[in-house]
Amino acid sequence: MSKKLRKKSPKSSHGRKIGAKSAAEAKARPSRTRAGGARKSVGEAASAPLHKVPPKMLRGAKPSKLPGGKTNVQNPSALLEGAKAPSFRLRRDGGDNVALSDFSGKKLVLFFYPKADTPGCTREAMDFTRLASAFAKAGTAVLGISADSVNTQERFRDKHRLTVPLISDEKHEMLEAYGAWGEKSMYGRTFLGILRTTVLIGADGQIARIWRSVRVDGHADQVLEAARAL
Repeated sequence: MSKKLRKKSPKSSHGRKIGAKSAAEAKARPSRTRAGGARKSVGEAASAPLHKVPPKMLRGAKPSKLPGGKTNVQNPSALLEGAKAPSFRLRRDGGDNVALSDFSGKKLVLFFYPKADTPGCTREAMDFTRLASAFAKAGTAVLGISADSVNTQERFRDKHRLTVPLISDEKHEMLEAYGAWGEKSMYGRTFLGILRTTVLIGADGQIARIWRSVRVDGHADQVLEAARAL
């Protein structure tokens, strides 16, 4: 066989290139840590579990303590029985202002409801209206509070012939102060809103009873019995 016809094998013709490429790849390989473990890639670092950031507390709210010294994270501004009732001064249906000081030396019931003219809130307001004279005989005034506007409260009052005063707290100031504003969930969605809550304030201005996560049926009657016993 002549030298002209002799073909070089691919292995020998590309030997130098393969060797150079292997050396380049070896330099490009990630180095190992001194501890012997390989460094994590960007994808591996991104898949690492993240720590959840704790939810922010409501503005101006102080965490309340539950039995055992635990903090009420869901509703950090919640009051405790025996505490002094927070003062308030807000507009009510009819346009007048109403304040805690107006009931000095008297017992007072505050029922906080999520939204005027909804089924549960309507039943609750009608129940307190039905028992208005009984509460008066027990020396107890009753106020309903929501974040609805004064005009909405007036339409609610007229439609259902309500006699209890309805307070408008559109800025949530009183709702937050009394722990009736906090985290809620519905259909898998979490949001801040009004928590159906009732507070009974004694003639001494202190919180005597608190009902949270109120169930409307029979609730007004339970509050009346507590007011009579106070």
